[in-house]
Formats: sequence, structure tokens, C-alpha cells
Amino acid sequence: MANEKNIPDPTGFLKLAEDAVNYWTDAAQRTVLFMDILRKRGNDYLEIVKKGQPPVLTFDYEIIMDGRSLERPVNHDLARIIPEKGITIDPGNRPVVIIDPRAGHGPGIGGSKRDSEIGMALKQGHPVYFILFYPDPEEGQTYDDVKAAQTRFIEEVRKRHPGAPEPAVIGNCQAGWAVALLSADRPDVTGPLVLNGSPLSYWAGVDGKNPMRYRGGIYGGIWLTSLLCDLGKGRFDGANLVMNFEDLNPANTYWTKQYNVWANADKEEERFLNFEKWWNSYFMMNAEEIHFILKNLFVGNRLENGRIEMDKGKTIDLKNLDDPIMVFASGGDNITPPQQALNWIAKVYKSVDEIRRHGQVIVYRVHENIGHLGIFVSGSVAKKEHKEIIENIDRLDFLPPGLYEMVIEEKERVIDEGDHELHVPDYYVHYVERDISDILAMDDGFENEEEFKPVAVVSELNNKIYLHTLAPWVRFFTTEQTAKMVKELHPMRFSRYIFSDENPFMLPVKSMAEWVKENRKPVEKDNPFLTVQQCVSDSVIAFLNGYRDIRDARQEFIFKSIYGNPVIRALFSAKEIEESIVEKEETDREEAIRADTIRWMDRMEKGGFVEAMVRVGRAMIGADKIWDEREFDLSRKLVKSHERFKNISANSLKKIAREQSRILQTDENRALMALPKLLPNPEDRKKAYELAVDFAGSDGNVAESEKDMLGKLKVILEV
Repeated sequence: MANEKNIPDPTGFLKLAEDAVNYWTDAAQRTVLFMDILRKRGNDYLEIVKKGQPPVLTFDYEIIMDGRSLERPVNHDLARIIPEKGITIDPGNRPVVIIDPRAGHGPGIGGSKRDSEIGMALKQGHPVYFILFYPDPEEGQTYDDVKAAQTRFIEEVRKRHPGAPEPAVIGNCQAGWAVALLSADRPDVTGPLVLNGSPLSYWAGVDGKNPMRYRGGIYGGIWLTSLLCDLGKGRFDGANLVMNFEDLNPANTYWTKQYNVWANADKEEERFLNFEKWWNSYFMMNAEEIHFILKNLFVGNRLENGRIEMDKGKTIDLKNLDDPIMVFASGGDNITPPQQALNWIAKVYKSVDEIRRHGQVIVYRVHENIGHLGIFVSGSVAKKEHKEIIENIDRLDFLPPGLYEMVIEEKERVIDEGDHELHVPDYYVHYVERDISDILAMDDGFENEEEFKPVAVVSELNNKIYLHTLAPWVRFFTTEQTAKMVKELHPMRFSRYIFSDENPFMLPVKSMAEWVKENRKPVEKDNPFLTVQQCVSDSVIAFLNGYRDIRDARQEFIFKSIYGNPVIRALFSAKEIEESIVEKEETDREEAIRADTIRWMDRMEKGGFVEAMVRVGRAMIGADKIWDEREFDLSRKLVKSHERFKNISANSLKKIAREQSRILQTDENRALMALPKLLPNPEDRKKAYELAVDFAGSDGNVAESEKDMLGKLKVILEV
């Protein structure tokens, strides 16, 4: 009768009231737990500072070389990673040297988890070394000193493993361009290079997508950094770099990161605190170091142009890179987008033929959506990309010179557990030949980079004005005490320790949190107020994302209005100098191409059985423009099993493989027609053809191009 008279059912209101009480009880308890987590984060920050901000490595290590004891002291050390029980290191394996980024935070992110670059290298039996650094630089330390120390460290690693191939050097983020500089200066020291999320083309990016590249121009260049260095008594605070990173995504910085911890306070504490130990570790740099980085790289963009001059007047050119290079980037990286990680290839080499002429091997892998930190931190990335990169690092030496994309295909591996089978994911890797156009397709053209050229000139002008006007006054009034105060009051530090036990207002939080844990009443997952909570969160995120998009669009508009102005570009440019440099480079390139062609044409008919077999194998594997890991395995079996290959060292074989690849790339048809002269014995020709047949089916699929190559070889070898 009540429903017929439209009288509300009281049980519905009671249920809603009960849900409200349960939700607010849960929310209040989560708030207490959240405040306790912030308290622990503040305590962790103070404890880490007290300990000298050691690396956040989960692995044991021992210091092999102390950079502070060098003739030119630096705040870097070389450490050997000590493998845990159950892991066997093969001293004959290629050593792996990992350099973490000195880009605001302290070291260790590359080994902050067991599933990491370090973890994957150890599992595969590689000796692993780590170059760490301390929070404060040595007095008078320059970037050239740091590079020299890192070179000494890698030389020490080579001495410790005389029978192993040259060390593979992994550089994360900022350490990637540092590795490139080091190797371009001393290519004799390093082995293959792995550059993870590393910017080498600083002006590159897509209009409307990569706003961080505009900030240097918006702020007028490096003068602001000079001011910050003066306020720091000659030192630059890395917390400023971290704050820049956080400002890129205000929704995540000011809401999502905290909201996720608050909403899941029962299970997020450990993950959040472990990550924050690294995120809250800030280092200092000497003024000279940060100015070198900004002037030559981020503002000046001199690295890809081969115009970086070190202290001793030596110019660093990326064309001097001699070892294979693996570039790992991500489309979800808003700090180092793929264009900044890859465009240097198009700028330095212009074409794939130019890459080949320099005998260079460049491989790239672009993840679809992982963020910048995920490239180094994500366990899933470590177990897939980093595992396969390290596992295949030796194969890079045997790829023909050229440009490749690393393609990873998932497969299933079955492990016999006795009473049952365990199915685990595994991967096949193959390298697909690519062209410069494939890299350029990720960008929207180089035209927008012209707007950055006047920025470099304006930056130098503004810095000179600052140095001759405000700088003397700032330096006069700055003392060690004021510099320390500026450092400690930095928002990135203040927002941490203000929630620590040093703040008396936080004293009740600890006991309250203990009481909450004993009397915890989590809300049911179907509580309707949780839906309202999520809707509110989504609204906040949408608002902050909208603010970010408007801000970024405004900054891009201002930047283009200033530096895209024809008058500004005409006044602040060095167009005549650039044109003369480009003209000379083109002339030199044409002469080098002619000389290189003559060189390999002369070697077409030189060699014997080994050279011919390598040439046939290379031609067969490359027929479909795909180099599969199973084809590499077949090559290894051939070398180990055949009598005529037994006395050839790995380095000699590598050289032969590189030479035969260049001969084929110069004129494939003529190189194949010359095979009978290298194989005068009919029996050897038959073996060469049998080898070609084996390669054709080694990856489980015989492509049409491989069938055509088999037919061509059959005729040429007369079998």
C-alpha cells in the first residue's frame, strides 16, 4: 500500500546513510594513513640526506675506483655489482657498464629493482659495473673532468676482463648523451652503446606535442641558470631540474600521484616510499658543468652538428662513433620524445648510405606508450626490452653497417617442472632494415627547428647582460649561509621535510596511524560513494590537463611569435657561417663516397673460402631485409663446426663480416658474380650453396626474395 501511495521506501535511505557512514569512516582512516606515509617520506628524505644520498641500488656493490682520488678529482666512483647467490658470472662474457643519469636525482634508478638493467645483465652472466656519483661536486670540477674520469673507469673495466669483448656501455637519459660524447672522443675504449631515453637532438619535436623544448627560449636562455648558480654560491641545484620535470604534468604531480596513494593507502605505501627515496634525492652541479650542458646541448644543440669543443680545444663529432649503437625510446615519453632520441641520426648521417660508408650500425626500438621513467624503472620493460637488448648485444657487432629497427615478437617457452609444464613468455628478436625516412616519419619536419637558432644567440646576449649588470650584486650579497637557505627552502625539499617528525604538528600522526591500522574498516568496493570519489578525481585531472594544454599552447604561441618572427631570425642568426660549413661538408662527403666506392670495388675478387662463405651468408640473410636471431645462431654453429673457421679469432671474423657486408652494399650483383673466383673448387661452391639453403629456412619461413637469391646463387655457383 505504501508504494501505491508513492511513499519512499525507508530501507533505501537507510542503506544510503549506512554507505555514507562507511565511506567517510574509510576516507578518514585513509587520510590518516596517507598523512603517515607522507611523514615516513619526510623521515626517509632526512635520513637519506644524513647518509650522503647513497645510490638506491637493490644490489650489493664494491667501489673499484674513487674519482675523488684522480689527478682531476670528480664526485664519481666506479662500482662492481656483486651478484647474489645462485647467479654465475662468466668472466669471458662482455662486461656491462651502466651509467645512471645525473639529471636532478641521485644514482641507482637503473638498479632500483631486481627486474632492471642490472638484474637482466647479471642473470645472463655478464660482469656488471656501475658508475655512481655523490651529491656534491668536487671543487673546480668540469664536465671534461667527468668525461675523463668515466673514460678511466671503462679502461679499468677492460683491464679486469682482458679476454672479453669491449664493455657494453648503457646510458640512461642524460647519461646517454654523455656516453655518446665519451665514445665519439675515445671510440677505442667502448664496445656497443645503449642509449635509453637519451636526448641527442634537443630542438626536435612535434608542434603542439613537445612543449618542454620551448622553455629555454621563453625564459630568455641560460641567464636564469647563471642567476640560480650565483644564488647557490657557484653551484646549481638539481632540484630545479626535477621541478621542471614535475611541471610538465601538473595533473600527475599535484593530484594523481597523491590521490593514488590516498585511495589505496593500505597497499601503496611500500611502492610509493621506495620510489620516492630516489625521486627525493637531489644533487648539485658546479656552474661550469650546467653551463656546458645548456650552452652546448639544450640551447646550442651543438652535439648533432659536431661542434662541441671540450676544455683542450678538441671538437667532438658523432661521426667518430665506431661501435654499434642501440637507441631505445618511447612514444609515451614527454621528456625525451622519440624525435629527440633519433633525429640526430638523420642530421649526422643524412642517409643510410652515409651510415654504411662510416661502417656504423645503428638500431632503434620505440616503445608504444611507456613514460620516460618507465624506460629505466618498469619491471615489464626490463623483462622484455632490456632483457632482449642485453641478450642480443653481441649480435650487433655482426650486423652489416646500416640502420635497423629492433622488432620483438612474443613466443612461449615451456619449462619442464617434473610433474607439470610451466609456460612462460619469451621473445624472438629480429632486425629490420630501415631508411632515414622511417625516422623522419615520426616528426613533422625540420622547418620548426629553424626557430631555435636565434634562441642560442639571444641566450648568449642575455647571459652577457646579466653577467655585466646583476651578477656582481647577486654575488656580493650571496654567502654560504644564504646559499644553504635557498637550497633548503627549495619547494622540492620543503614539501618533503615539512611532513617529517621534525615538524611538531606531525607528532600525533604516528600514533593515530597505529590506532587506525588496528581498527581498520575498509569500505566495500560496491559503495556508491567510491564512484563519486572517482568522478571527483577524474574531474580534477581533466581540469589540470586542460590547464596544462592551455599553458603549453600559450607558451608555444609566444615562442613562435618571438623566434619565428622574420626580423628576429634575421637579426639573431649566423646563416652565412652555417651555409659555408654545410657546403664544405657536402664537398667532403662526395669525395669520401667516391674513395669508399673505389675501395670496396677493388676488394670484390679478393679472398678465399672464408670470405666467400661469409659473403654468401650475408647475402642470404639480408635478402629479405630482416636479420633474425635464429640466423645469427646458425652462423655461430657454422663457425664452431667448420674446420676452416677454427683458427679465426672473433675480432678477425667480425672484421671479415663487416668487409663482406660493405662489398655487398657497394654492388651486390658484382659481389655475387665474383664468388666463383673466391671458390675455384666445385666442392666448395656446393658447400656455399648448401649454406645458403640452410639460411633460407632457418627462421621458419622462406620469403620470395630469399627464393630469388637462392636461384641467383645456384646459377652463379653452377650447382
